[in-house]
Amino acid sequence: MSTFLGMPARPPRSPYGTGNLRGDRTFPEAAHDELGNGQLRRNLGRATRTIRGKRLHVTGELPDWEELRDAGSAVKTDAMNRLPELLEQLERKVTEHGGTVHWARDGVEANEIVTRLIKATGSSEVIKVKSMATQETGLNEHLEAAGITPHETDLAELIVQLAHDRPSHILVPAIHRNRDEIRQIFLDRIPGVDPDLDSVPAHLAATARAHLREKFMTARVAVSGANFGIAETGTLSVVESEGNGRMCLTLPETLITVMGIEKVLPRYQDLEVFLQLLPRSSTGERMNPYTSMWTGVTPGDGPQDFHLVLLDNGRTAALADAIGREALNCIRCSACLNVCPVYERTGGHAYGSTYPGPIGAVLTPQLAGMHAAEDDPNSSLPYASSLCGACFDACPVKIDIPSMLVELRHQHTERTGTTAEKLAMKAAATVMKRPRLFTAAQKAAVLGRAVGGRDGTISHLPGPLAGWSDSRDTAVPPEQTFRAWLASAEGAAAMRAAAEEGTRQADTRQEEQ
Repeated sequence: MSTFLGMPARPPRSPYGTGNLRGDRTFPEAAHDELGNGQLRRNLGRATRTIRGKRLHVTGELPDWEELRDAGSAVKTDAMNRLPELLEQLERKVTEHGGTVHWARDGVEANEIVTRLIKATGSSEVIKVKSMATQETGLNEHLEAAGITPHETDLAELIVQLAHDRPSHILVPAIHRNRDEIRQIFLDRIPGVDPDLDSVPAHLAATARAHLREKFMTARVAVSGANFGIAETGTLSVVESEGNGRMCLTLPETLITVMGIEKVLPRYQDLEVFLQLLPRSSTGERMNPYTSMWTGVTPGDGPQDFHLVLLDNGRTAALADAIGREALNCIRCSACLNVCPVYERTGGHAYGSTYPGPIGAVLTPQLAGMHAAEDDPNSSLPYASSLCGACFDACPVKIDIPSMLVELRHQHTERTGTTAEKLAMKAAATVMKRPRLFTAAQKAAVLGRAVGGRDGTISHLPGPLAGWSDSRDTAVPPEQTFRAWLASAEGAAAMRAAAEEGTRQADTRQEEQ
């Protein structure tokens, strides 16, 4: 008798065609349209500049800011290294305190679990707060198809929902809308709004508050996300700035929390680090106005029926990637978006995913894959970056996003097969390995001077190189190569002069000593 154990299989990614982790166009195609939207660029420019300035001010106040970043990185790395045991500990603690834990392998399963739990209460509507995980799975669309009406209660999420729009920022989903656009959305979509409503932010907020207050007071079920889940105690935490989270988490009879499995932290004390890192990195505040924490069910206080849905949806696949797993350290602060020159000009919709910006460019391919279909739009996301490194400098947990982007580009290239670019690089390598051929190629390049303009640049390159010259000028080749200049009398004289100058400086330093 023999036993065949089989070969280990890589954990599955988020199922293709489900949720909101893949757009229908590549990033260059979508970005081309977004770049033509002048209003969008102005909105993004103002918002990101404001947030960047506030963040720099409040992080500069802390003499141990870099040490806090190191601590945050260490805690998250430790949590990912021990993820299975921490999740099991979290489940035990939540259950001990009267909660029920559900495990969802993917977004489809998570949506089905949440829908079933809501239907069991007999409710036909639900209030929602702070849950990018449910945006990722497409829960709202799933609930509506099942006859359940979801109500977003975060102001920006409400704006996006009323406009039948999509979020474009991790922290400020309606960052692409200005106050005049918001006013019109409220007039068109909220029943009974004063037709004389103006664009004053306080008046817009008051209108949203009046609209939501009835929902808070009547809804029997709430769906939330979680910023952190503490394995040591079974405590869940949501941080927010409007108070809507506090209403959702305390008033309904039933609370369903959908949490990505990477949000777990080992100890309650770890919150000391992240409650300093998160508000400073996200909104540029010293602390967030509302921090809500709950542990299971407390008799007579808050929801009496609590469910925690632990969502995988490709996270285990990301964890299996030795380099890409670092993306799971993300605490969703959006600092990388606010410093990214690419995001500032294109906005979040160009990324096609719930997670835009630099972190989205690495996290989305990790969760949903880059090669699920021919010409997969996700395969273009690792190239949506200039690799300037600003995202790494801003990240509160020091995620090396540029290195992950390079690795994902490498993985994409390895899977792509023969392309024009690969053939060009192979031809270049062949030339550079042969000195005589390389010298001949350099001499031939001088002919490019004939197509240069009077300003010494080439404004239009031929064929596949046109993409380069469409956005920048190219300097014409020099009249002679460096090697030719070095071999000439002029080059030899310059090298002798440099050597003599170096000798004089060395003698001077020696005399001074």
